[in-house]
Amino acid sequence: MNWSALDWGILGPAFMAGLLVLATHVPLGTQVLDRGIVFIDLAIAQIAGLGVITADALGLPEGGVGVQAAAVLAALLGALLLTWTERKAPQQQEALIGVMFILAACAGILLLAGNPHGGEHLKELLVGQILWVNATQLMWLGGVSAVILVALWRGWVQRLGRFGFYAVFALAVTASVQLVGVYLVFSSLIIPALATRSQTGAHRYGKAYAIGVIGYGVGLALSALLDLPSGAVIVWTLAASALVGANFPGSNLTRV
Repeated sequence: MNWSALDWGILGPAFMAGLLVLATHVPLGTQVLDRGIVFIDLAIAQIAGLGVITADALGLPEGGVGVQAAAVLAALLGALLLTWTERKAPQQQEALIGVMFILAACAGILLLAGNPHGGEHLKELLVGQILWVNATQLMWLGGVSAVILVALWRGWVQRLGRFGFYAVFALAVTASVQLVGVYLVFSSLIIPALATRSQTGAHRYGKAYAIGVIGYGVGLALSALLDLPSGAVIVWTLAASALVGANFPGSNLTRV
């Protein structure tokens, strides 16, 4: 193990990014699980990623305002489409979400087919670049997270109905997917919520946040020590943290 790799200058911003992602994804994840639309995060994240890929194909500067606007617009259009499908075919909503994910993923592959760096871009979209987040990205994510949390806790999202939930979800995922990737977005939403599903109220949220914080902290440290991809390691440590947390007194993962 390379103990000198535990550099707070690199791991600190990455851990902060993880905390900001968890801030919104834990409460949204519980709602997703309770609504039975587990794969919505994968679909919206992939659609937002498609917006980024499209902006890149059009020659817009990487990480610029145009790219962010393209990602948000794509995610909101996906949210609008999901609102329509839920109203028209609620029984098939989960299946339709899966179809949207596949279509968005294949569209991204087609757009990247002629790009010599296409494979690298696709990997960044899926696994993310959490170790390379900068202050500007953290400020952007922090601002979006604060607005979303206020909207959730004050009940503004519920007043906007179906589209309100999907739109807020789209904004949250768009803000996080470019930093941590599709895999970590899904894991941050679903794993803590799944481990605490048998519980309710503030205790559920507190425990879910604890599972997420431990998962990100341990995952980042292990990835640095073992020189392994951070995103993939964090997914596994989130799962391990959830397994331990689910077996504490008062938890029962088998009820899920």
